[in-house]
Amino acid sequence: MKRAKQLALRSAAIFALTASLTLITVQPARAHAVVTESSLSKEPVKAHHATKVVLFFNSNVELRLSKVFWVSEGDVYHQAEIARGKKSGELHIKLPPLEPGDYAIKYKVFAADGHLTESTIRFNVAP
Repeated sequence: MKRAKQLALRSAAIFALTASLTLITVQPARAHAVVTESSLSKEPVKAHHATKVVLFFNSNVELRLSKVFWVSEGDVYHQAEIARGKKSGELHIKLPPLEPGDYAIKYKVFAADGHLTESTIRFNVAP
């Protein structure tokens, strides 16, 4: 009987500890600025023409806290000029005339709620 009582107490203590740790470590879901659409999928970048790439995020983006780069061959980073679009979460990225080849847009943006999102979108400029 004494052994059964000790096992029950031990089980209750382990359950309480596990429940407490779960409550401490589980955070509520938070919003991040995620790209939902890109103009690159509809309008490829043409060689030797300045281009505006439009990204649509699921959240407003804080421009003054965000950085966008276009990346050329050899992982050479070039800071891109960005502007807010007319719609909520719309971000315009200005690209200079590019030579044919493989490129990427690397962005690090802050959602309006302050959460950081970092990602890369690869694209090709055809001759």
